[in-house]
Amino acid sequence: MKTVSYARQLLFPRPLHFSRRTFASTTQPSKEETNGVEEMTFLQSVSYFYDRAAQLTDFPKEMLHYIKTCKSVIQVNFPIEKRDGTVEMIRAYRAHHSEHRLPTKGGIRFADNVTEDEVKALSALMTFKCAVVDVPFGGAKGGVVIDSKKYGNYELEKITRRYTAELIKRNAIGPATDVPAPDYGTNAKIMAWIKDTYMALRPSDIDGVGCTTGKPVQQGGIRGRESATGLGVYFGIREFASNSALMNQLELKPGVEGKRVVVQGLGNVGYWACHFLRKYGAKIVGVAEYNGGIVNEEGINTEDLKKHLSKHDTFKGFSGGRFIANPAEILELDCDILIPAALEGVINQSNMKAIKAPIIAEAANGPVTAGADEYLSNKGHLIIPDLFLNAGGVTVSYFEWIKNLAKMRFGRMTRRFEESSMRTVSDVLERHGIVLTDAEKKLLVVGADEELLVQSGLEDTMVVAAQELVNIAKEKNVTHRVAAYFDAIHKITGDYKHAGIFP
Repeated sequence: MKTVSYARQLLFPRPLHFSRRTFASTTQPSKEETNGVEEMTFLQSVSYFYDRAAQLTDFPKEMLHYIKTCKSVIQVNFPIEKRDGTVEMIRAYRAHHSEHRLPTKGGIRFADNVTEDEVKALSALMTFKCAVVDVPFGGAKGGVVIDSKKYGNYELEKITRRYTAELIKRNAIGPATDVPAPDYGTNAKIMAWIKDTYMALRPSDIDGVGCTTGKPVQQGGIRGRESATGLGVYFGIREFASNSALMNQLELKPGVEGKRVVVQGLGNVGYWACHFLRKYGAKIVGVAEYNGGIVNEEGINTEDLKKHLSKHDTFKGFSGGRFIANPAEILELDCDILIPAALEGVINQSNMKAIKAPIIAEAANGPVTAGADEYLSNKGHLIIPDLFLNAGGVTVSYFEWIKNLAKMRFGRMTRRFEESSMRTVSDVLERHGIVLTDAEKKLLVVGADEELLVQSGLEDTMVVAAQELVNIAKEKNVTHRVAAYFDAIHKITGDYKHAGIFP
């Protein structure tokens, strides 16, 4: 395997809390156990699985290479004056991997280890992810080379607005061209600054509010965005767990209810995944963070655990479970579903033999390395791939973009009509002697508001995509990860063919 630079290995900046070593053991596999696949960086793994899926198609190699290649990348350099009067030069990027669908879509991250290679690779992932869940965007990604924790709001706002202005000059942002979103080191407030800058410099763009997503609701954001990725993880797990054929292979009872779940990472995605899994009958028996884990076979109240973590920055002292100092042990617990929800590479060739969970649900990007994927898949584990499972965020960003173009929140014209119609149904039932309780009336007489509609749309998206992956994996006799890449290649190729780019 060729040696790659440290910058290329940083495909995803790791959160400060975690490192791969935290979750590694020392047992090394043989080449036979991994089908000869050596340990790879995430960037190399993406290329490896894309190539495996491409081999299953009969498309010309030129077309497959074109789909894989990043179409353009912009690098900008600009000065900012800091509060202390000093001037600092800032470097930033924006990569556009594919324009088979417009606008392109992808987050902007603020991190001091952002590289051109990184944003190009992440933009490719966005292309494939959007294709898998039928979100009509091309892939993009941006990054500003700063450690956001070292700057105050005043300086972060100046950097954000100048970066936005540089993109506007190059026609590299806008509701019809490229729509950024939050990522590592950025948030809803930064998206609002981007939107405000764009609308100030493009006042005639009537759709300008749609130039970015992940905004505060008051600035054109959408209700349900915060929990979207975690809810998407729940829907994806539910669909796979409800498939009787897959569960019979694993000797598990179909459905989420009663499943014992272990989660690595209690950030936004991990927390909301736990929230919805618990709501629908699963039992969280283990949770890991960078500085330890908590175990309770009777079930963990993750709402209380999150409060404890926010207050103390550790699980130590939490009364609802047994504290374990080494978080690597949590990954190796006996459970039905393991959800790595923090960073890439935590399940690798050094610890893969110790993984007991028959289902591994990738809520994070790239948590299972290529070698570990080969080993675990060959051993009969079901791996629900990140390319599908964590697409809830971009799906709901799509809904926000539609809302911005329509200039109306979802449900505004239908909610009261639906309530009135269902109230009429309730009255008719009671006139025919069917008496409803107050609780039953409350459930029946309801009109869908924006958040309910968003959740419904997300559920439909994940259900349809899950069924496509299951069918492709069965037809091609491949893993669901390879099936996801195969699905993306076919959809993107269709767009390019219809556009006349390829015959």
